[in-house]
Amino acid sequence: MQLLAVGLNHTTAPVSLREKVAFRADQLGRAVASACAWFGESGQQSHETAILSTCNRTEIYGASANDGQIETAIDATAHFVADYHKLPYAELRPYLYALPQDDAVRHAFRVASGLDSMVLGEPQILGQMKDAVRQAEAAGGLGTYLHQMFQRTFAVAKEVRTTTEIGAHSVSMAAASVRLSERIFDKLADQHVLFIGAGEMIELCATHFAAHHPKTLTIANRTVERAEQLANRLGGKTMRLAELPDQLANFDIVISCTASSLPIIGLGMVERAIKARRRKPMVMVDLAVPRDIESEVSRMNDVFLYTVDDLGTAVQIGMENRQSAVAQAEAIIETRVQGFMNWLDSRAIVPLIQSLQESSEQMRQTELERARKLLARGEDVEAVLEALSKGLTAKFLHGPQQALHQADADERARLAQWLPQLFRTKR
Repeated sequence: MQLLAVGLNHTTAPVSLREKVAFRADQLGRAVASACAWFGESGQQSHETAILSTCNRTEIYGASANDGQIETAIDATAHFVADYHKLPYAELRPYLYALPQDDAVRHAFRVASGLDSMVLGEPQILGQMKDAVRQAEAAGGLGTYLHQMFQRTFAVAKEVRTTTEIGAHSVSMAAASVRLSERIFDKLADQHVLFIGAGEMIELCATHFAAHHPKTLTIANRTVERAEQLANRLGGKTMRLAELPDQLANFDIVISCTASSLPIIGLGMVERAIKARRRKPMVMVDLAVPRDIESEVSRMNDVFLYTVDDLGTAVQIGMENRQSAVAQAEAIIETRVQGFMNWLDSRAIVPLIQSLQESSEQMRQTELERARKLLARGEDVEAVLEALSKGLTAKFLHGPQQALHQADADERARLAQWLPQLFRTKR
């Protein structure tokens, strides 16, 4: 069985490309089904598929019976992503990494444990991976191999987080957003903060900002009910997303993270807001992929726009304190990778075991039928049982004996070494 992880992330591709290949959360199930169909048409037998897509990465995990055809599998995966997102294959392929077999397993373990994140040790990725796996399973993308790999992935992530301090010093995107805002405004308690969206990332950011008691905290979302739930919990207010063009000027800090496929804040909207603010600076943090805020906004003098890539440079504090935890985590992961690969190797002999069982059952049925016929003719029971046992023994030993007789000297020596272990006999 060939395992493979193909994708791109914050270290291999810029946000301008990552946003083009991101799969929306509500599309993952359909995307998995499309991928399975695609790989089936390209000759990838018994293909299992799961897709992980976040602001920092898009990865496709697969398991296929096409052993030894790694390049074919990589090429098919790259073509699927390019075709699904209507991108030129040549534009996408240079940014993709491909990790086969134990490298794919190791990568999944590291991602879930927070070792491959922009923010070392961040915990959100584990929940995102669990959601991706649930959707892949619901879409029929998981089989024996990916199911087992992801179950072990979650167990490894739990072990890493409970036995090391990998998360003790972690810096989240939410905390980084607060620190970036504090660089521009001395006291967040004097600022008006707007959050656009009501998902997990916005909830985390809003919780961090609420701890600094801003002057006002407002949630804008297409679904007002979700915005109200979050606002009530944090003591904030809500507004409709349609009010954004008229209300943007009232906010000093804007944090946006929606699932929109197109920007919801354009350059013209921000220019009008800054003019109404009389050039008072504004901090804007765009955590969405694809981006919520047009990139041209970053060229404005009075606007400090940060994307998920910009946050990467703001989350390095405490890295030295984590290095010992990283070493411990890597050691745990390496041990668990070897354990999974041993399981995978053991699965390779399952067809052989099934064949032996079927062959043995056929021998048993043949001898049993012969014994029944003898008993039906009135033969002595003891004699029939004796013949049955000898017949079974002869059939089981026929293959090994024939192999010994037909083998050359070297092969016979190897068989002589293994047969006693297989039949548990003393030499």
